[in-house]
Amino acid sequence: MTRFNTQLVHGLPVNDNTTGAVNPPIYNSSTYAFESVESMPRWDYARSGNPTRDFLERQIAQLEHGTRGFAFASGLAAIHAVLSIFKPGDRIVVGSNVYGGTYSQFNEHFTRWGLVSQPVDTNDYEALEAAISGVGVAGDEDGASEPAKAVYFETLTNPLLQVNDVAAIARIAHKYGAIVIVDNTFVTPYLQQPLDLGADIVLHSATKYLAGHSDVIAGLAVVRDDKLGERVYYAQNRLGGILPPAESDSVRRGIQTLGLRIERQQSNAVAIANWLLENPLVATVHYPGVEGGRQPGDTEKGLKGFGGVLSFEVVKGIDPAEILDNLHLFRLAVSLGAVESLAELPCRMTHFELPREERLKVGITDELIRLSIGIEDVNDLIEDLDQAFAVAAKAAKPELVGKLDGVAA
Repeated sequence: MTRFNTQLVHGLPVNDNTTGAVNPPIYNSSTYAFESVESMPRWDYARSGNPTRDFLERQIAQLEHGTRGFAFASGLAAIHAVLSIFKPGDRIVVGSNVYGGTYSQFNEHFTRWGLVSQPVDTNDYEALEAAISGVGVAGDEDGASEPAKAVYFETLTNPLLQVNDVAAIARIAHKYGAIVIVDNTFVTPYLQQPLDLGADIVLHSATKYLAGHSDVIAGLAVVRDDKLGERVYYAQNRLGGILPPAESDSVRRGIQTLGLRIERQQSNAVAIANWLLENPLVATVHYPGVEGGRQPGDTEKGLKGFGGVLSFEVVKGIDPAEILDNLHLFRLAVSLGAVESLAELPCRMTHFELPREERLKVGITDELIRLSIGIEDVNDLIEDLDQAFAVAAKAAKPELVGKLDGVAA
Protein backbone atom coordinates (compact mmCIF):
# COMPACT_ATOMS: atom_id res chain seq x y z
CA MET A 1 0.00 0.00 0.00
CA THR A 2 1.40 3.38 -0.97
CA ARG A 3 1.99 6.15 1.55
CA PHE A 4 -0.07 9.31 1.88
CA ASN A 5 2.10 11.71 -0.16
CA THR A 6 2.21 9.17 -3.01
CA GLN A 7 -1.58 8.82 -2.86
CA LEU A 8 -1.86 12.60 -3.29
CA VAL A 9 -0.07 12.35 -6.61
CA HIS A 10 -1.48 9.12 -8.04
CA GLY A 11 -4.89 8.42 -6.49
CA LEU A 12 -6.77 5.23 -7.40
CA PRO A 13 -7.14 4.61 -11.15
CA VAL A 14 -10.56 4.10 -12.71
CA ASN A 15 -8.92 1.70 -15.21
CA ASP A 16 -10.37 3.43 -18.27
CA ASN A 17 -7.13 4.84 -19.68
CA THR A 18 -5.68 2.74 -22.50
CA THR A 19 -3.64 5.50 -24.13
CA GLY A 20 -0.74 5.67 -21.70
CA ALA A 21 -1.63 9.24 -20.74
CA VAL A 22 -0.09 10.22 -17.40
CA ASN A 23 -3.17 12.18 -16.30
CA PRO A 24 -6.67 10.66 -16.23
CA PRO A 25 -8.93 11.82 -19.07
CA ILE A 26 -11.61 14.49 -18.73
CA TYR A 27 -14.90 13.05 -19.95
CA ASN A 28 -17.14 15.86 -21.16
CA SER A 29 -19.98 13.55 -22.06
CA SER A 30 -23.44 13.89 -20.57
CA THR A 31 -24.57 10.42 -21.66
CA TYR A 32 -23.07 7.03 -22.52
CA ALA A 33 -24.08 4.42 -25.09
CA PHE A 34 -25.61 1.10 -24.02
CA GLU A 35 -24.35 -2.02 -25.80
CA SER A 36 -27.92 -3.37 -25.78
CA VAL A 37 -31.29 -2.75 -24.19
CA GLU A 38 -30.58 -5.49 -21.66
CA SER A 39 -27.11 -4.26 -20.69
CA MET A 40 -26.36 -2.58 -17.37
CA PRO A 41 -23.33 -0.38 -18.12
CA ARG A 42 -21.11 1.15 -15.43
CA TRP A 43 -21.74 4.58 -16.94
CA ASP A 44 -25.10 5.67 -18.29
CA TYR A 45 -25.81 9.33 -17.44
CA ALA A 46 -23.28 11.84 -16.08
CA ARG A 47 -25.40 13.00 -13.13
CA SER A 48 -25.30 9.42 -11.83
CA GLY A 49 -21.60 8.96 -12.48
CA ASN A 50 -18.68 10.20 -14.56
CA PRO A 51 -15.20 8.62 -14.82
CA THR A 52 -13.38 11.91 -14.15
CA ARG A 53 -15.50 12.63 -11.09
CA ASP A 54 -15.19 9.01 -10.03
CA PHE A 55 -11.38 9.31 -9.96
CA LEU A 56 -11.64 12.26 -7.55
CA GLU A 57 -14.29 10.56 -5.40
CA ARG A 58 -12.18 7.41 -5.10
CA GLN A 59 -9.12 9.48 -4.25
CA ILE A 60 -10.73 11.51 -1.46
CA ALA A 61 -12.17 8.29 0.02
CA GLN A 62 -8.66 6.82 -0.04
CA LEU A 63 -7.11 9.90 1.60
CA GLU A 64 -9.79 10.11 4.32
CA HIS A 65 -9.82 6.32 4.90
CA GLY A 66 -13.51 6.07 4.01
CA THR A 67 -15.53 3.61 1.95
CA ARG A 68 -17.03 6.09 -0.57
CA GLY A 69 -16.46 9.65 -1.64
CA PHE A 70 -18.79 12.12 -3.36
CA ALA A 71 -17.99 15.29 -5.31
CA PHE A 72 -20.39 18.24 -5.38
CA ALA A 73 -20.67 21.60 -7.11
CA SER A 74 -19.70 23.45 -3.89
CA GLY A 75 -19.02 22.90 -0.23
CA LEU A 76 -22.53 24.07 0.61
CA ALA A 77 -23.94 21.62 -1.96
CA ALA A 78 -22.10 18.85 -0.13
CA ILE A 79 -23.53 20.01 3.21
CA HIS A 80 -27.01 20.25 1.68
CA ALA A 81 -26.85 16.71 0.35
CA VAL A 82 -25.62 15.28 3.66
CA LEU A 83 -28.27 17.10 5.70
CA SER A 84 -30.97 15.97 3.30
CA ILE A 85 -30.51 12.36 4.44
CA PHE A 86 -32.40 13.36 7.61
CA LYS A 87 -36.16 13.72 7.85
CA PRO A 88 -38.43 16.46 9.22
CA GLY A 89 -38.43 16.48 13.01
CA ASP A 90 -34.90 15.10 13.34
CA ARG A 91 -32.71 17.08 15.73
CA ILE A 92 -29.06 17.83 14.94
CA VAL A 93 -26.63 19.25 17.50
CA VAL A 94 -24.43 21.86 15.81
CA GLY A 95 -21.19 23.39 17.00
CA SER A 96 -21.95 26.94 18.12
CA ASN A 97 -19.13 28.37 16.01
CA VAL A 98 -19.53 27.41 12.34
CA TYR A 99 -19.13 29.04 8.93
CA GLY A 100 -21.83 31.58 8.10
CA GLY A 101 -23.14 29.63 5.10
CA THR A 102 -23.47 26.52 7.25
CA TYR A 103 -25.33 28.54 9.90
CA SER A 104 -27.70 29.80 7.20
CA GLN A 105 -28.43 26.31 5.89
CA PHE A 106 -29.30 25.04 9.36
CA ASN A 107 -31.25 28.06 10.56
CA GLU A 108 -33.00 29.18 7.38
CA HIS A 109 -33.26 26.50 4.69
CA PHE A 110 -33.48 23.35 6.81
CA THR A 111 -35.70 25.01 9.38
CA ARG A 112 -38.31 25.16 6.61
CA TRP A 113 -37.47 21.52 5.88
CA GLY A 114 -38.41 20.68 9.47
CA LEU A 115 -34.97 19.82 10.83
CA VAL A 116 -34.26 21.06 14.33
CA SER A 117 -30.75 22.38 14.99
CA GLN A 118 -29.43 22.93 18.48
CA PRO A 119 -26.22 24.96 18.97
CA VAL A 120 -23.75 23.87 21.64
CA ASP A 121 -20.14 24.51 22.61
CA THR A 122 -18.51 21.30 21.41
CA ASN A 123 -15.66 21.75 23.90
CA ASP A 124 -18.11 21.66 26.82
CA TYR A 125 -18.64 17.90 27.01
CA GLU A 126 -21.25 18.05 29.75
CA ALA A 127 -23.39 20.44 27.70
CA LEU A 128 -22.68 18.42 24.56
CA GLU A 129 -23.83 15.16 26.11
CA ALA A 130 -26.95 16.79 27.51
CA ALA A 131 -27.78 18.16 24.06
CA ILE A 132 -27.14 14.89 22.22
CA SER A 133 -28.95 12.74 24.77
CA GLY A 134 -31.96 15.05 24.82
CA VAL A 135 -31.86 15.71 28.55
CA GLY A 136 -33.24 19.17 29.26
CA VAL A 137 -34.25 19.81 25.64
CA ALA A 138 -37.52 21.68 25.40
CA GLY A 139 -40.38 19.77 23.88
CA ASP A 140 -41.50 17.13 26.36
CA GLU A 141 -43.24 17.63 29.68
CA ASP A 142 -40.40 15.98 31.59
CA GLY A 143 -37.85 18.26 29.96
CA ALA A 144 -36.38 15.46 27.85
CA SER A 145 -36.43 14.71 24.16
CA GLU A 146 -35.39 11.90 21.84
CA PRO A 147 -31.61 11.70 21.33
CA ALA A 148 -30.23 13.80 18.50
CA LYS A 149 -29.80 12.09 15.14
CA ALA A 150 -26.42 13.72 14.48
CA VAL A 151 -23.78 16.13 15.71
CA TYR A 152 -22.15 18.54 13.26
CA PHE A 153 -18.95 20.52 13.90
CA GLU A 154 -15.72 21.81 12.34
CA THR A 155 -12.29 20.34 13.09
CA LEU A 156 -10.97 23.87 13.57
CA THR A 157 -13.74 26.41 13.95
CA ASN A 158 -14.12 29.26 11.50
CA PRO A 159 -12.87 31.92 12.20
CA LEU A 160 -11.67 31.51 15.82
CA LEU A 161 -9.61 28.32 15.30
CA GLN A 162 -11.07 26.51 18.31
CA VAL A 163 -9.78 22.91 18.29
CA ASN A 164 -12.45 20.20 18.44
CA ASP A 165 -11.58 16.74 19.70
CA VAL A 166 -13.16 14.44 17.12
CA ALA A 167 -12.55 11.26 19.14
CA ALA A 168 -14.06 12.67 22.33
CA ILE A 169 -17.12 14.08 20.56
CA ALA A 170 -17.62 10.85 18.60
CA ARG A 171 -17.57 8.76 21.79
CA ILE A 172 -20.35 10.87 23.28
CA ALA A 173 -22.41 10.93 20.08
CA HIS A 174 -22.18 7.20 19.43
CA LYS A 175 -23.28 6.50 22.99
CA TYR A 176 -26.71 7.79 21.90
CA GLY A 177 -26.64 6.51 18.32
CA ALA A 178 -25.96 9.91 16.73
CA ILE A 179 -24.10 10.27 13.42
CA VAL A 180 -20.91 12.34 13.64
CA ILE A 181 -20.45 14.84 10.78
CA VAL A 182 -17.16 16.73 10.62
CA ASP A 183 -16.22 19.65 8.37
CA ASN A 184 -12.50 18.99 7.81
CA THR A 185 -11.88 21.90 5.41
CA PHE A 186 -9.39 23.81 7.57
CA VAL A 187 -6.96 20.93 8.10
CA THR A 188 -7.61 18.45 5.21
CA PRO A 189 -6.69 14.76 5.45
CA TYR A 190 -3.04 15.84 5.40
CA LEU A 191 -3.33 17.00 9.01
CA GLN A 192 -6.17 14.81 10.30
CA GLN A 193 -8.41 11.95 9.15
CA PRO A 194 -11.57 12.24 11.28
CA LEU A 195 -13.00 8.88 10.21
CA ASP A 196 -10.09 7.19 11.97
CA LEU A 197 -11.11 9.04 15.14
CA GLY A 198 -14.75 7.96 15.07
CA ALA A 199 -16.47 10.37 12.65
CA ASP A 200 -19.09 8.95 10.28
CA ILE A 201 -19.11 11.60 7.54
CA VAL A 202 -16.37 14.04 6.58
CA LEU A 203 -17.06 17.18 4.55
CA HIS A 204 -14.73 19.50 2.63
CA SER A 205 -15.09 22.74 0.81
CA ALA A 206 -12.63 21.51 -1.82
CA THR A 207 -12.56 25.08 -3.13
CA LYS A 208 -10.07 25.74 -0.35
CA TYR A 209 -6.91 23.73 0.40
CA LEU A 210 -7.66 20.69 -1.75
CA ALA A 211 -7.96 22.63 -5.03
CA GLY A 212 -5.73 25.35 -3.63
CA HIS A 213 -5.59 27.93 -6.43
CA SER A 214 -8.78 30.04 -6.17
CA ASP A 215 -9.93 28.76 -9.55
CA VAL A 216 -12.66 26.22 -8.83
CA ILE A 217 -15.72 25.83 -6.59
CA ALA A 218 -16.18 22.29 -5.27
CA GLY A 219 -17.33 20.22 -2.30
CA LEU A 220 -16.51 16.69 -1.15
CA ALA A 221 -18.03 14.21 1.27
CA VAL A 222 -16.65 10.89 2.53
CA VAL A 223 -18.48 8.21 4.52
CA ARG A 224 -17.12 5.46 6.74
CA ASP A 225 -19.63 2.74 5.75
CA ASP A 226 -21.60 1.67 2.72
CA LYS A 227 -25.00 2.11 4.36
CA LEU A 228 -24.38 5.82 4.86
CA GLY A 229 -22.84 5.89 1.41
CA GLU A 230 -26.07 4.74 -0.21
CA ARG A 231 -28.01 7.51 1.56
CA VAL A 232 -25.56 10.20 0.50
CA TYR A 233 -25.38 8.86 -3.07
CA TYR A 234 -29.17 8.98 -3.32
CA ALA A 235 -29.08 12.64 -2.29
CA GLN A 236 -26.25 13.41 -4.72
CA ASN A 237 -27.96 11.69 -7.64
CA ARG A 238 -31.50 12.94 -6.98
CA LEU A 239 -30.64 16.51 -5.96
CA GLY A 240 -28.10 16.69 -8.77
CA GLY A 241 -25.56 19.09 -7.27
CA ILE A 242 -22.68 17.22 -8.87
CA LEU A 243 -19.17 18.47 -9.68
CA PRO A 244 -18.60 18.72 -13.47
CA PRO A 245 -15.72 16.84 -15.12
CA ALA A 246 -13.38 19.79 -15.73
CA GLU A 247 -13.77 21.01 -12.15
CA SER A 248 -13.23 17.46 -10.86
CA ASP A 249 -9.94 17.38 -12.72
CA SER A 250 -8.95 20.78 -11.31
CA VAL A 251 -9.43 19.50 -7.76
CA ARG A 252 -7.51 16.31 -8.59
CA ARG A 253 -4.61 18.40 -9.91
CA GLY A 254 -4.66 20.62 -6.83
CA ILE A 255 -4.55 17.61 -4.50
CA GLN A 256 -1.25 16.53 -6.07
CA THR A 257 0.57 19.44 -4.40
CA LEU A 258 -1.47 19.58 -1.19
CA GLY A 259 1.33 18.42 1.09
CA LEU A 260 3.88 20.87 -0.31
CA ARG A 261 1.47 23.79 -0.08
CA ILE A 262 0.24 23.12 3.45
CA GLU A 263 3.77 22.77 4.80
CA ARG A 264 4.68 26.24 3.48
CA GLN A 265 1.35 27.82 4.45
CA GLN A 266 1.59 26.42 7.95
CA SER A 267 5.17 27.57 8.53
CA ASN A 268 4.25 31.04 7.24
CA ALA A 269 1.21 31.11 9.54
CA VAL A 270 3.33 30.29 12.58
CA ALA A 271 5.75 33.15 11.77
CA ILE A 272 2.93 35.64 11.21
CA ALA A 273 1.08 34.58 14.36
CA ASN A 274 4.23 35.13 16.41
CA TRP A 275 4.72 38.55 14.78
CA LEU A 276 1.14 39.51 15.60
CA LEU A 277 1.60 38.44 19.22
CA GLU A 278 4.39 41.05 19.51
CA ASN A 279 2.34 43.79 17.85
CA PRO A 280 1.03 46.30 20.44
CA LEU A 281 -1.99 47.08 18.26
CA VAL A 282 -3.17 43.45 18.41
CA ALA A 283 -5.35 42.48 21.36
CA THR A 284 -5.76 38.74 20.71
CA VAL A 285 -4.37 36.15 18.28
CA HIS A 286 -6.29 32.98 17.44
CA TYR A 287 -3.93 30.30 16.13
CA PRO A 288 -3.36 27.12 18.15
CA GLY A 289 -0.04 26.50 16.40
CA VAL A 290 1.68 29.02 18.69
CA GLU A 291 1.63 29.16 22.47
CA GLY A 292 0.12 32.63 22.75
CA GLY A 293 -2.57 31.89 20.18
CA ARG A 294 -4.20 28.93 21.92
CA GLN A 295 -7.53 29.09 23.65
CA PRO A 296 -7.79 27.58 27.15
CA GLY A 297 -7.84 23.81 26.96
CA ASP A 298 -6.58 23.61 23.36
CA THR A 299 -4.28 20.69 22.60
CA GLU A 300 -3.48 18.86 19.39
CA LYS A 301 -6.52 16.55 19.85
CA GLY A 302 -5.43 14.24 17.05
CA LEU A 303 -4.17 16.98 14.74
CA LYS A 304 -0.75 16.82 13.06
CA GLY A 305 -0.79 20.60 12.54
CA PHE A 306 -3.07 23.63 12.43
CA GLY A 307 -2.97 24.78 8.81
CA GLY A 308 -2.60 28.25 7.37
CA VAL A 309 -5.60 30.19 8.68
CA LEU A 310 -5.43 32.49 11.68
CA SER A 311 -7.42 35.38 13.08
CA PHE A 312 -6.71 38.29 15.39
CA GLU A 313 -8.45 41.22 17.04
CA VAL A 314 -7.07 44.75 16.98
CA VAL A 315 -7.09 46.98 20.04
CA LYS A 316 -9.89 49.47 20.59
CA GLY A 317 -9.33 52.64 18.60
CA ILE A 318 -7.95 50.84 15.54
CA ASP A 319 -10.37 50.39 12.65
CA PRO A 320 -9.82 46.90 11.18
CA ALA A 321 -11.08 48.16 7.83
CA GLU A 322 -8.15 50.59 7.69
CA ILE A 323 -5.77 47.66 7.91
CA LEU A 324 -7.63 45.56 5.36
CA ASP A 325 -8.10 48.41 2.87
CA ASN A 326 -4.38 49.20 2.90
CA LEU A 327 -2.92 45.75 2.32
CA HIS A 328 -1.11 45.26 -0.98
CA LEU A 329 0.04 41.63 -1.13
CA PHE A 330 -2.86 40.21 0.85
CA ARG A 331 -6.00 40.23 -1.27
CA LEU A 332 -9.19 41.47 0.39
CA ALA A 333 -11.34 38.43 -0.36
CA VAL A 334 -13.33 35.63 1.22
CA SER A 335 -12.23 32.00 0.92
CA LEU A 336 -8.99 30.44 2.15
CA GLY A 337 -6.40 27.75 1.53
CA ALA A 338 -5.06 29.11 -1.77
CA VAL A 339 -1.49 29.78 -2.84
CA GLU A 340 -2.05 33.53 -2.45
CA SER A 341 -2.69 35.17 0.92
CA LEU A 342 -6.18 36.52 1.62
CA ALA A 343 -7.59 38.77 4.33
CA GLU A 344 -11.18 39.48 5.35
CA LEU A 345 -13.46 40.92 8.03
CA PRO A 346 -15.72 38.08 9.24
CA CYS A 347 -18.46 40.32 10.66
CA ARG A 348 -18.99 41.90 7.23
CA MET A 349 -17.94 39.10 4.89
CA THR A 350 -17.83 35.37 5.74
CA HIS A 351 -20.14 35.52 8.77
CA PHE A 352 -22.56 38.27 7.86
CA GLU A 353 -25.42 35.73 7.95
CA LEU A 354 -25.10 35.46 11.72
CA PRO A 355 -27.08 38.06 13.65
CA ARG A 356 -24.68 40.36 15.52
CA GLU A 357 -25.79 39.11 18.91
CA GLU A 358 -25.07 35.52 17.82
CA ARG A 359 -21.66 36.49 16.47
CA LEU A 360 -20.68 38.26 19.67
CA LYS A 361 -21.94 35.37 21.76
CA VAL A 362 -19.40 33.02 20.16
CA GLY A 363 -16.59 35.60 20.09
CA ILE A 364 -16.71 36.94 16.52
CA THR A 365 -16.23 40.62 17.32
CA ASP A 366 -16.33 43.60 14.99
CA GLU A 367 -12.56 43.96 15.47
CA LEU A 368 -11.73 40.42 14.28
CA ILE A 369 -9.67 39.97 11.11
CA ARG A 370 -9.13 36.57 9.47
CA LEU A 371 -6.04 35.81 7.40
CA SER A 372 -5.53 32.88 5.04
CA ILE A 373 -1.79 32.55 4.63
CA GLY A 374 -0.38 31.58 1.22
CA ILE A 375 2.97 30.34 -0.01
CA GLU A 376 4.64 33.74 -0.61
CA ASP A 377 7.87 34.77 1.12
CA VAL A 378 6.80 35.28 4.72
CA ASN A 379 8.95 38.41 5.09
CA ASP A 380 7.00 40.10 2.31
CA LEU A 381 3.73 39.20 4.02
CA ILE A 382 4.89 40.57 7.37
CA GLU A 383 6.10 43.78 5.74
CA ASP A 384 2.71 44.17 4.07
CA LEU A 385 0.93 43.77 7.40
CA ASP A 386 3.38 46.14 9.07
CA GLN A 387 2.75 49.00 6.64
CA ALA A 388 -1.03 48.47 6.80
CA PHE A 389 -0.92 48.65 10.62
CA ALA A 390 1.06 51.89 10.36
CA VAL A 391 -1.61 53.44 8.12
CA ALA A 392 -4.39 52.30 10.48
CA ALA A 393 -2.57 53.68 13.53
CA LYS A 394 -2.05 57.06 11.87
CA ALA A 395 -5.73 57.21 10.90
CA ALA A 396 -6.80 56.42 14.47
CA LYS A 397 -4.85 58.43 17.02
CA PRO A 398 -1.40 60.01 16.72
CA GLU A 399 -0.25 58.41 19.97
CA LEU A 400 -0.86 54.93 18.51
CA VAL A 401 1.79 55.49 15.83
CA GLY A 402 4.54 55.49 18.45
CA LYS A 403 3.41 52.11 19.73
CA LEU A 404 4.60 50.55 16.48
CA ASP A 405 8.22 51.65 17.02
CA GLY A 406 10.44 48.63 17.39
CA VAL A 407 7.97 46.14 15.92
CA ALA A 408 10.10 44.02 13.59
CA ALA A 409 9.01 43.86 9.99
